[in-house]
Amino acid sequence: MEAFRFDRGKLRSIIREIDGYLEERDQVREKAIRLSRDIVRYSGWSVTSVHKGDMDAARRNLREAEDRAIRLLSILKPYPELYYSGIVNNAVSEYVEAKLLLSLLEGRGLPGPEELGVPPVPYLQGLGDLVGELRRLALELVRRGNYSDAWRLVEAMEAIYLELRGLDYPEALAPGVRHKADVARRLVDDTKAFLVDMESRAELSSLLRRVQGL
Repeated sequence: MEAFRFDRGKLRSIIREIDGYLEERDQVREKAIRLSRDIVRYSGWSVTSVHKGDMDAARRNLREAEDRAIRLLSILKPYPELYYSGIVNNAVSEYVEAKLLLSLLEGRGLPGPEELGVPPVPYLQGLGDLVGELRRLALELVRRGNYSDAWRLVEAMEAIYLELRGLDYPEALAPGVRHKADVARRLVDDTKAFLVDMESRAELSSLLRRVQGL
């Protein structure tokens, strides 16, 4: 014990430095949480507007979501432990979903993560969620009797599922992606079955009307 040396002043200095480090990150985290809530809110409103057929509102809400997504990623860039966390994944995936949906419907195709300026994981998560929105559109098209366009959406849904299924990575590396692929598979199968059934009924109904008209 003769060599034992404890410097309380040095300890205080170390703790003060760590406290400053954590305080800075806590402030950034709180700001990120507020931005993420706005991203989710505006992205959801954009998707809802699409399904209501109000594309102007969809674009307007998407711009608000995009502005906040850019700010979120910008303030978190210096902090990798936050940049690659659930805060970013959960919010940015909602933005990606809305952005991809609107881009496809406006005929601009499917932008990649670099074009959107987002990390790969939330992009994949948003891509997986897009399948559910395409299903909603397909069902509405069926209600209107537009089976050809409904099948086009199903083809896109299936393509997304097949590509996601091919990404065989552990949950720690691609959180949520495998689960979203599983959900996408069920949605594709259910939608296919529904379309086949409804199309068959429509054809039968049309045939009966023709027979009765003879």
